[in-house]
Amino acid sequence: MHSGYCYVVNRAIKMTLDASEQRGGPIYTLGPLIHNPQVINKPTERGIFPVEDIHEVEGGGIIIVRCHGIDPKVILEAKNRGLRVIDATCPYVRKVQDKASLLVREGYFLVILGERGHPEINGIVACAAGEHIVLESADEVNNLPRRRKVGLVVQTTQSQSNLVALVSELIKRVGELRVYNTICNATMLRQRSALELARKTDLMLVVGGRNSANTTRLAEICKGVNAHTFHLETAEEIEERFFQEVGTLGITAGASTPDWIIEEIVQKIKVISSGAPELKHGRAL
Repeated sequence: MHSGYCYVVNRAIKMTLDASEQRGGPIYTLGPLIHNPQVINKPTERGIFPVEDIHEVEGGGIIIVRCHGIDPKVILEAKNRGLRVIDATCPYVRKVQDKASLLVREGYFLVILGERGHPEINGIVACAAGEHIVLESADEVNNLPRRRKVGLVVQTTQSQSNLVALVSELIKRVGELRVYNTICNATMLRQRSALELARKTDLMLVVGGRNSANTTRLAEICKGVNAHTFHLETAEEIEERFFQEVGTLGITAGASTPDWIIEEIVQKIKVISSGAPELKHGRAL
């Protein structure tokens, strides 16, 4: 079972905490480091603060680019303002940016499958710097302007089923379609494992921030095969009614969910249910 922190999130947090130990000026993250409200508070306790715009930073210091990536022009501007930049962009996100830029350079109209307004999507659009459209699902394909050559990239946290559905619609409408499947490998494994678990349990809990794209996607996938699926951020959200007539319980977690939040939820379940449901989880509870 694949759940909880991915290596990229661990890497970003380590880079941030290492910077806080070395210091050399105030430390800021450009937007929340990761999409988990409980984790965001931890760096703040160490004097690391999120800002939405580099113009909020007065004087020097360190600015950390979060996993979702950002417009390269912003990084350049930060350096010109005398800020030291630590780039924690996820390598998979950088791959999407590179492929999107390549498609635009080679004359393709760029289609991005993803969530409009999401930081990762904004960074991809900025890097590509060309004609594009963001589609959230195959249902929106009618919004695509007429183009002979279309290139497609995918937000790293999208599901394989969404990609397949969109490609099936696009190939009916364009003369040439080039597709780069840029879904993160860890995301695909996590979704596959969660789907398998949801199918064989009576109740499914998905743990992670509600502003997290990958956690929300996990909840949608699980809900598709198990109506008794709940998306939780913390143990405080657990209700006794969840466990009525429940024989087996599955737990999965998004890539930005730390082990301590998962463990708190597991412990509360054990107290409330008195061990009644059989727990199924990637860490062999």
